[in-house]
Amino acid sequence: MKREERIYEYIQAQSRELAQDDFKGRIGFDAQEVASALDILRNNVSKELNSLYRQGLLVKFLGRPVRYFDKDELASRLGVTFAPGPCQLDAVEDIRPADAEKTTNPFSRLIGADRSLKKQVEQAKAAILYPPDGLHTLIVGQTGVGKTLFAHLMFEYGKAMHRFSEDAPFVTFNCADYYNNPQLLISHVFGHVKGAFTGADTAKAGLVEAADGGVLFLDEIHRLPPEGQEMIFYFMDTGTFNRLGETTRSRQAKVLIIGATTEDPNSALTKTFVRRIPNIITIRPLSERTLDEKLAIIRLMFQDEAQRVKKPIRVGVESVKALVGSIGSGNVGQLKSNIKLLCAQAFLNGIDNPKYIEVDFKILPTQLKEGLLTLSANRQALMDLTKRLGGEQFLAILPPGRELQLEDDDEAREPFNLYQVVEDKVDLLKEEGISSELIKQIVATDVNVYVKNLYNKKNSVNMTTRERLLKIVDASLIDFSEEISLYVQRRMNRSYRDRFLYAFSLHLSAFLKRVKAKETIPYTEIEGAVPQDSLCLSVAMEIGARIEQHYRIKVPRVEVEYIALLLESAEDDELEDKIVILVLAHGKTTASSMLEVAQRLFGNTENSTLAVDMPLDVKPQDILDKITAMMRAVRCQKGILILADMGSLCNFGTLLSERLKVPVRTVDMVSTPLILEAMRKVEVTGMDLDAVYDSLRSFHGYEALDMTEGEQVAQAHEVIVTICSTGQGTALKLKALVRDILRQAGCLLEVIPVGLVNLEDRLAEIAADHRIVAAVGMKKPKMRVPFIPLEQLIDGEGETILRELVTGRRHTLPAPEKHSLVVKKLCEESLQKFLTYLNPAKVLPLLLSFDQQLEACLQEKLPNPLRIRLLVHCGCALERIVTRTPLTYTADRSLLPVEKLTALQESAKVFEERLNLSIPEDEFCFMAEMI
Repeated sequence: MKREERIYEYIQAQSRELAQDDFKGRIGFDAQEVASALDILRNNVSKELNSLYRQGLLVKFLGRPVRYFDKDELASRLGVTFAPGPCQLDAVEDIRPADAEKTTNPFSRLIGADRSLKKQVEQAKAAILYPPDGLHTLIVGQTGVGKTLFAHLMFEYGKAMHRFSEDAPFVTFNCADYYNNPQLLISHVFGHVKGAFTGADTAKAGLVEAADGGVLFLDEIHRLPPEGQEMIFYFMDTGTFNRLGETTRSRQAKVLIIGATTEDPNSALTKTFVRRIPNIITIRPLSERTLDEKLAIIRLMFQDEAQRVKKPIRVGVESVKALVGSIGSGNVGQLKSNIKLLCAQAFLNGIDNPKYIEVDFKILPTQLKEGLLTLSANRQALMDLTKRLGGEQFLAILPPGRELQLEDDDEAREPFNLYQVVEDKVDLLKEEGISSELIKQIVATDVNVYVKNLYNKKNSVNMTTRERLLKIVDASLIDFSEEISLYVQRRMNRSYRDRFLYAFSLHLSAFLKRVKAKETIPYTEIEGAVPQDSLCLSVAMEIGARIEQHYRIKVPRVEVEYIALLLESAEDDELEDKIVILVLAHGKTTASSMLEVAQRLFGNTENSTLAVDMPLDVKPQDILDKITAMMRAVRCQKGILILADMGSLCNFGTLLSERLKVPVRTVDMVSTPLILEAMRKVEVTGMDLDAVYDSLRSFHGYEALDMTEGEQVAQAHEVIVTICSTGQGTALKLKALVRDILRQAGCLLEVIPVGLVNLEDRLAEIAADHRIVAAVGMKKPKMRVPFIPLEQLIDGEGETILRELVTGRRHTLPAPEKHSLVVKKLCEESLQKFLTYLNPAKVLPLLLSFDQQLEACLQEKLPNPLRIRLLVHCGCALERIVTRTPLTYTADRSLLPVEKLTALQESAKVFEERLNLSIPEDEFCFMAEMI
């Protein structure tokens, strides 16, 4: 029996036994358990378990350790049906016979939970699960982004994970209701005693007491007066409070505080209060969410309305585009109101239609129609949205349990009629008074997507393009179309494959029918949709001349525009963007030898770098032809960087650019260090072609480091820019961190912090007097400079990239320190906030020694975010030992991986030796859960 079969048979048997015994409070089996039971190496077991998971035979439960369960057995036990293929769920403490994903992870219902809101969801889960009683949280976001919904999901997640009881309270209070009367507000939150103020005839409990054992959600928390904030953060610290009128804080409650605000916490709340809230979650506005998420939210809202009216809803794609384009500061709340009003109007208009109601573009109010104009200003965004809508003319939204029966029969339509596509679109847009220029842009975008979707749909059957076409048009027309298709590929130097042949054959058939019936093309608005200097238009004119010659008919100018649209739409645009480095040198093996050395030094032979040798007895024209043929077989849409030695090879760039229609830049005097630097710029920093070219022009080799007192002073005109919201606060901290990294690398550059307001103008001012080596921070600038995101700097990779950028010496850098400077700085800053009795500066070196020993015991490198959390927790554990306030681990210890507990205990001996402090087993359990 194969190893995989043995493992699967074991999991099946164990799953069956565990399910029959009602799961015994646990679910699944980890790799170590299976390895021990079957006497197989753990690594091999892990490999086979993942293979079985990918085959859809096992369910994977996320957590530490990852566990697996037989999929069929789990489905049978729960009474649910899992989708085919891989299935993974959150780790759970028990299983109920319900939808497992929704039961254990309420966040699965949140659109964007696994995409743009993934980080926020992880923060929320961590806040609920953080021992012993969770972390108080502040949710920040614009009006209508869903802060209240997010707080409710946190509460539901807490109940699912048994942090709260099933009957735990969720109490909501809007602080704005009483912001003019601080005394009444404080009374409402904490309660009051009889006689505390005029009108207090009886004692009354406050919201804190009502929320005991659950969550108190304070909306618009920035409206709390300073004295109210002081009482709240005192309650956060101690769990005790007093009612208004009482002199001692003798009352106790166990409440998780979740606040929500539309304001900047640092300016709207007291600094002391903000410091007491360790977890701040920022919800992005709807306008910054992904296009897929916006569409999913719109679909969900229409589904809610379809359920209310008990009818399917047909939404025109122009209406969807207008809704997407109208998304602004109103966020989800405003979008929901807009959709409700549209559906109400559509319901009245279609009250006699028993099949469906239709949300047509014509019924949209003016402010929503302007959303289409807003979206059309960004052609790329318009094209992306049209692609996601699948080239259809409407979205069909169904109420639960209903099938859609619309009178339109797609199969009965003519398979492709470009005239009809354009005419229908122009009709609609002209009625709305939209300008001709905008109509051209929208039509060109829609045709582009329509042609691509047309062929992709028809290509799903196992039939050649010619076989499919023969069912619709005659063979002679296909023969002529194939000639045109081959001509186009040669003329435009790019592959159109079968997409153009299919669309052109069908369109040519429709055109010939119009000519025979003496029908004119009614709309000329399409003229100008393709730029007049476009190669597509030039080739379309040549195709028009060939049609005239072959069929002896007149091809009007507007028909040439239609063909140009087809050419533009049928291009194979799904090419991977990459810069190709082309090394050219005289001699039989000069270029290839230099490239081989550079690739070995770079440690990567699989990059997009090619070499062409030019023996002295070969003509330059022959080499150019060879290069052209070679590059046509390579994906090089992002451009070609030529590194040449001298002579005619340095002049190939312009000719190659004309032949291939891609940007080409040439740098002469090629050498091995120059190749190495070009590879580093392209592969490591992800710069575009012009930025790489500009940086290489000033490259003079990898000279030896010349240190003065451990630092190399850079030229005064070179700077690093740090980018954060305001250019103050965080940006200044980031500046200090970057300076420390530069100093460690032995290169002292000026670091300039800037804010997001007028970012590009500010960068242009700096670039006028300095050379910007790199930008680090929150937002990538439009200016062509290497950019390191803040999260990449924290992960550790960004620190390496920054060192390489400023030194330009990949292979002669000083040996990096054992620990990341970013890790040390962030740990030190966090420990300074949390530690009161222990000195962070003295504890940190021991924590780093503990970290180094732990990685050696585990034989794996921990990611920086996890490393920081672990070290901060360990530092706080040491303080808890000193203050005699240890944590108690209440979960099942038997589920924790023994090897990780052992590694933690072994590594922690450094604290016993140096501080005479012994970490309790409960603390190790919490740390084992982390890793």
